[in-house]
Amino acid sequence: MGTKAEGDEFIDSMTGARTRRVPAPPSAVHRKTIVLTGATGYVGGQLLPRLLDAGHEVRCVVRSPDRANLPDGAQVIQGDVLSGHGLDEAAAGADVAYYLVHSMGGSDDGEDFAARDRRAARTFGEAMARAGVARTIYLGGLEGAGDEGSEHLRSRLEVAEVLGETVPDLVHVRAAMIVGADSASFQMLRGLVEHLPVMITPKWLETRSQPVAIEDVVDTLAALAVRDDAPAEVQLGGADVLTYREMLRRFATVEGRRQPLLLPVPLFTPRLSSYWVALVTPVQLSLVKPLVEGLSTETIVREPPPPGLNDAPLGFDEAVRAALDG
Repeated sequence: MGTKAEGDEFIDSMTGARTRRVPAPPSAVHRKTIVLTGATGYVGGQLLPRLLDAGHEVRCVVRSPDRANLPDGAQVIQGDVLSGHGLDEAAAGADVAYYLVHSMGGSDDGEDFAARDRRAARTFGEAMARAGVARTIYLGGLEGAGDEGSEHLRSRLEVAEVLGETVPDLVHVRAAMIVGADSASFQMLRGLVEHLPVMITPKWLETRSQPVAIEDVVDTLAALAVRDDAPAEVQLGGADVLTYREMLRRFATVEGRRQPLLLPVPLFTPRLSSYWVALVTPVQLSLVKPLVEGLSTETIVREPPPPGLNDAPLGFDEAVRAALDG
């Protein structure tokens, strides 16, 4: 009876229920002035209130302030990581910067997404360096070592390399598939389970991954703003290593649905499966294509983060329940 502490959670010994430990607000010495890009996106939108609740001053760089619905207390600065507009203003006197933006498709001027991402990263990094921002935190992907299968995962690694060349101190956070209500990967998984009782299955269903709850990603990102000994790289995964096939089946069990019938088709190419996934899920084809590309890449934590970062990650079933409740 009673509870016991485990990492950032309390566990009821009678019921097994887990309750998240609410971190105490930082002392004055740990309050930071923070530059946040991607505040209108999913991860940035989850991170922003955490930073504000912790007492940090947060400057959100957004392209269209009139369309940005941000919480009270957030400072809004009109800016653009490609042109550099607004970045010097946002970075002046700042302690920490978060780079949480990615391109997922082509541009109107014909520039490919990888070149655009490199250019944006360099523009942002140089602005942070000019202002002397001590730490930049970048959220990328947990691509497999030496894997050449996903152009978008390679691009994310290139962004980390560009930032590492320009900012004084980079913390590269590399996350596996994020399980959260508005995560495109989660919406794709949910759409497949809920709309396809029978599926033709490409080879990527056998690829292993280590899906991580959005709460664990946000916890880690927030902790890195004030951690004195932040490592250069943090690999983030959940408690379970699963194939995509296993994720489909376990998702169906969590929702109380009949197990989908999975029919293997080895020659079903990623391009063809992208069209198929876009047809039966709410995710746009422009997002489905890079996500499906990435599913051929094994995304597993090879080097766990140091103590104090993601010590007790949620398991897949718990993460799915939390996302469905959200």
